[in-house]
Amino acid sequence: MQRRPFLASALVAAASATVTTLAAAQGFPARPVTVIVPNPPGGIVDSSARIVADSLAKVLSQSVVVENRGGGSGNVAYGAVARAPADGYTLLSSYSAYHVGNPALMAKLPWAQKDFAPVALVTAGTNVIAVHPSVPANTLPEFIEYLKKNPGKLSYASQGNGSLSHVGTEMFKTQTGTNMVHIPYKGSGPAIQDVLSGQVQVFITTPPSVMQHVQAGKLKGLAVTGKTRHPGLPDVPTTAEAGLKGFELEAWVGMFAPAGTPPDVIDRLSTGIKQALEQPEAKTRAAGAGIDLRYLPPSALEALVTRETAFWAKTIKAANITAD
Repeated sequence: MQRRPFLASALVAAASATVTTLAAAQGFPARPVTVIVPNPPGGIVDSSARIVADSLAKVLSQSVVVENRGGGSGNVAYGAVARAPADGYTLLSSYSAYHVGNPALMAKLPWAQKDFAPVALVTAGTNVIAVHPSVPANTLPEFIEYLKKNPGKLSYASQGNGSLSHVGTEMFKTQTGTNMVHIPYKGSGPAIQDVLSGQVQVFITTPPSVMQHVQAGKLKGLAVTGKTRHPGLPDVPTTAEAGLKGFELEAWVGMFAPAGTPPDVIDRLSTGIKQALEQPEAKTRAAGAGIDLRYLPPSALEALVTRETAFWAKTIKAANITAD
């Protein structure tokens, strides 16, 4: 009998907490939302975040700020969001290679996939096999032939150890029986500068990083790694069209919140992102940047992460890829 007052107090406290959570969700957002990007400016992850943020701000009638925190193969940003308050005011613009690749590459991480709640898939995109004009090849078959005759002579850039460009190029090397030297960078921005200068000759990356340079003739686009040609590069064949069947490489960007974020807040953000992606301005900007807007709700994004995690673990092990 003496325990009843304590039990009653606990029930009242729990009910009060629930009411407080629902009230907070209904009033969300009451202040600016921050989207943390695990890469420097430039590339699909940063571009996706900025396209979404600008349109989402209009949908939510609240500021949405993009903050770049590159470094550590994405772990700096991921760790920061994992430790952020679970209130919906801090989001992660998550890069597929980091989200599903790092757990297979690194024994110790300052985060785990369970630290994040899926909000929405926002973009997906093919990759472009781009080379500096100094490379004596104008087609993908010529490029592969040159690599076989000159093993280790060329170097390739990546956005960092374990990034999609790293894993994808290693997959390309394995499938074609070729060899290139890996030069990792902290994001697409720094990488593309050295590729344009010719210090590094090859970059397999998403269209936003190289499309304008291929269009201007500063780089040669040998193939795109999707099932269809890219609208911004209509003259560049797919890998299958160029004779390399079975080699496809796609990147995606999704929005995640810290685990424990109230479901009502997740729903508000996910619905808002869906509406943001439907805005004409977002579609125009995405088309200009060579980005494919592709919305998935939380449950579908979670299923995608599960499938991709298994695939990347298998691929990384088969190619003997390490984070070093």
